[in-house]
Amino acid sequence: MKAAVVTRYGPPEVVQIADVEKPTPRDNEVLVKVHATTVNRTDSSIVAAEPVLIRLFYGLVRPRMKVLGNEFAGKVEAVGSGVTSFQVGDRVFGFNTGLFGVHGEFGAQADYMVVRGDGALATIPANLTYEEAAPCMEGSHYALAMVTTTKIRSGQDVLVNGATGAIGSAAVQLVKNLGARVTATCPTQHMELVRSLGADRVIDHTAQDFTKDYQQYDVVLDAVGKSTFGQCRRLLKPHGIYTSSDGRPWLQYLILLLITPLLGGKKVMFAFPRANAATVRHLKELIESGELKPVIDKRYSLDQIVEAYRYVGTGQKVGSVVISVDPSNQ
Repeated sequence: MKAAVVTRYGPPEVVQIADVEKPTPRDNEVLVKVHATTVNRTDSSIVAAEPVLIRLFYGLVRPRMKVLGNEFAGKVEAVGSGVTSFQVGDRVFGFNTGLFGVHGEFGAQADYMVVRGDGALATIPANLTYEEAAPCMEGSHYALAMVTTTKIRSGQDVLVNGATGAIGSAAVQLVKNLGARVTATCPTQHMELVRSLGADRVIDHTAQDFTKDYQQYDVVLDAVGKSTFGQCRRLLKPHGIYTSSDGRPWLQYLILLLITPLLGGKKVMFAFPRANAATVRHLKELIESGELKPVIDKRYSLDQIVEAYRYVGTGQKVGSVVISVDPSNQ
């Protein structure tokens, strides 16, 4: 089968299309014929080994896994012994990642992949194509974890920094659906898009430093990890919460995570996303109800995947970048 293979860390050009062995599902695994996947921030960071600490999790010298891609949509080709929730022919989507790149993790940037039958896997909503279903998980499940951890509720004021990425665009929709008032940051050219996602107020971060905003918030949710608690502290109400999708500088962030909750005032929280069957089913329900719609920026074929990695590496993508692995039967 054809796959995008990575054998060393480096620039996007280290990703090469090659023929590899088709995987065989083990017990409790599902073999999926991949129709669409994505190149996201996780894939790009692993290929570039940036930040360098990624090597501790995915391989000191080279990536442990040769085929990346953690979001996918496709059709069930075969099921292993013990799989009861899915059958051959089911249209499925999901998320397939971990911290160590072992068997059964990643692998979506290929013609076929194996996933756990009890993992983050669900049937595709009837109204979605494969390309629309593929980007439904990574950004959305991070955003859901941040919204859930900070316990955002109706009537609160929430600022989402970086509202055009996969995490930020999902966060705006999730927060608005809870009945909170949403202020979001983005560049000039995307302000109307962010308003269409549900933002009540949009700050053009190319013209204004959002950390100097006049308003105060119950939650500041940094979806791009480019601010710090120190920069955003003045934006928080007396018992406001700051959370970030990144957490650098790590030592400072860790200390703040431990200390600020004990002080009874403004605090730092970190969301630990859970990519499991319950999460993907919940996101499916939100998509079916119209409460969540992933934003798609660009589409590439699998043969164009190096170009896709280059684009994602610029940090300028809006929503998700989709890879069409098998464009037939979308």
